[in-house]
Amino acid sequence: MSRRIATLALLALALLGRPARAEEPAAGGPPAAGPSAREQWERLSPEEKERLRERWRTFQSLPPERQEAIRDALRRYRSLPPERREEIRRNWEAFRQLPERDKELIRERYRRFRQLPPEQRAQIRRAIRQMFRASPEQRERFLENLRRWREMSPEQREQFRQEWRRRRGG
Repeated sequence: MSRRIATLALLALALLGRPARAEEPAAGGPPAAGPSAREQWERLSPEEKERLRERWRTFQSLPPERQEAIRDALRRYRSLPPERREEIRRNWEAFRQLPERDKELIRERYRRFRQLPPEQRAQIRRAIRQMFRASPEQRERFLENLRRWREMSPEQREQFRQEWRRRRGG
């Protein structure tokens, strides 16, 4: 159950706007409070400095539109309240500790999510927010329903949709 919740939390993070990773180079936006970039750089070990240089070279090798997307994500991240940034950081750390198989599953689901029409993505975001606000019993019921849905064949799902629409009167 805790792995499911962690996966859903990471999915929610992905659905609510993909933040820039802490490892990505700073680009634009207001400086963060605390030590200056120069002071932070001086505190790094030679290995950490080299890793950052390599990441910077990788960033610079990206197409301009990808670089701009990363800069935009970083600006969005920096504009978030500190508690939201901390939540994102914790989620990112939890994601990094998952087995590679689980990470790839999350990435694949995120890719599929991004291909959905905007109204469907918004509907999914609302459902996930509701789930996180729900009681543990409601959340468990939701996850059980999701498990049943995944076990249905496409025909069974369509039958269910039709029956649900009929009951709703539309």
